[in-house]
Amino acid sequence: MTKDQYLRMMEQTGEEIDWDRCPPEIEDFPESIITAINIYHSMGDRTFPDIGFTGKDLTYLDKILDLYLIKERTEKEWIFELILFLDSHYISESQKRIQAEYKKIKNK
Repeated sequence: MTKDQYLRMMEQTGEEIDWDRCPPEIEDFPESIITAINIYHSMGDRTFPDIGFTGKDLTYLDKILDLYLIKERTEKEWIFELILFLDSHYISESQKRIQAEYKKIKNK
């Protein structure tokens, strides 16, 4: 559900908007987070058939940071931490999907 859908649903039902339950849109985040997410999605994926997603390819991270004009060390470190956080989430999701597929095949 998007933020717009949630707001329309609250309007139609006459319920009060609970901002803690309202899904955020990308515009709701600070510019630095949007930039970091864009950098994350600019990087290539490392994926293997039997293993799944193993994280982003960090080979060109310095070049991508230069393209986004990221010069400060603290900002680079913060973006790197966010990349590692997102990687761990997506790696975990990939592992869960592969395990579910293996279980389906094994149970046939």
